[in-house]
Amino acid sequence: MAYGCLALSMSLVGSYVALSKPLVAAFPVLLLAWLRFGIAALAMPHWLRRPPGEAPMSGRTRGLVFLESFLGNFLFSICMLFGVSLTSAVSAGVIMASIPAVVAIGSRVFLRESITTRVALAIACAAFGIGLLALAPAGAHGGPAAGASMPWLGNLLVFCAVVCEAAYAVIGKSLTGRLGPKRISSLINLWGFVLSTPFGIWFALRFDFGAVSMGLWSLLFVYALAASIWTVWLWMTGLKSVPASQAGVFTVMLPVSAALVGVLVLGERLSTVQGVAFGLALLGVVLATWPSRRS
Repeated sequence: MAYGCLALSMSLVGSYVALSKPLVAAFPVLLLAWLRFGIAALAMPHWLRRPPGEAPMSGRTRGLVFLESFLGNFLFSICMLFGVSLTSAVSAGVIMASIPAVVAIGSRVFLRESITTRVALAIACAAFGIGLLALAPAGAHGGPAAGASMPWLGNLLVFCAVVCEAAYAVIGKSLTGRLGPKRISSLINLWGFVLSTPFGIWFALRFDFGAVSMGLWSLLFVYALAASIWTVWLWMTGLKSVPASQAGVFTVMLPVSAALVGVLVLGERLSTVQGVAFGLALLGVVLATWPSRRS
C-alpha cells in the first residue's frame, strides 16, 4: 500500500507538471502559485486541527514544516512552473531523472539511512535509464515545437526544482514521525499561501481574469487539488513506512509521467531511445520494491 501511494503521488506530480504548461501560458507564474495554494486552503481547513493523540508541535517541528513548505512546495512550484514554461516537458523529464540519486544522498547525509545494494542498483538504473534521453536527437526533446523559448534557463530551473523535491522527501520523512499526513499537507500548503500572497496580490491587481476560459479555470482547480492535497497526502502516507532512500526511487515516476503527458496530450515526440529509458526507469522501481527473502 505504501509503495502504491508513493508511485501514485509522483505520477500525479509528473502529470500536473506537464499539464501546467497551458496554465503558465495564461497566468503569471507567481499568481498561478498563489491561486493554487488559495484554492487548496479553502478545500482542507479541517485538516489543520491537531488530532487528539498527536503531541503539540515543538520548535524544531515548526521549523521543519516551514522548510518543507518553502523548499518542497513554494520554491519547487516556482522553479518548476518557470522551468516548464521555458523548456519542453520531455526535456524536464531528462533532468528530473536525477531525483532518486539526490534523495538517496540526502537521506544518507541527513537521516543516516543505510542504502542497500538493491536500492543503490535501483537508483542507478532509474537515473541511467532516463539519462539516456540526453542521447536522443534534440528534436525528440520537444525543441521549438514544444514552445521552449530559453531551454538552458528552463533546464537550470528544473534542476533547482529537483533539489527542492529531494529536500521535500528527506524533510518529509522526519515530519512523518511527528505529524499525520493530513496535518502535514494542510500546514505546508498554508505556509505556501502565506509566502506567495504578496506576489499573488500584486499580480492579481494587474491581471484580466475575464480573459481566462472556463476550461483553464477547471484545469487550475484540478491542478490545485492535485498539487497541494492529493500528491502530498499520498506521499506522506507512503513515507511513514518506507525509508526515504527507497521512497526516492519512486520519484522516477515523476519524469516518466511528465514525459508521457507531454507526448500523449501536448503533442511532443517520443523516440525509441526514450522508450528504452522509461523501461529502465521502471525496472529500477521493480528492483527497489521486490519483496526480500525473510528468515
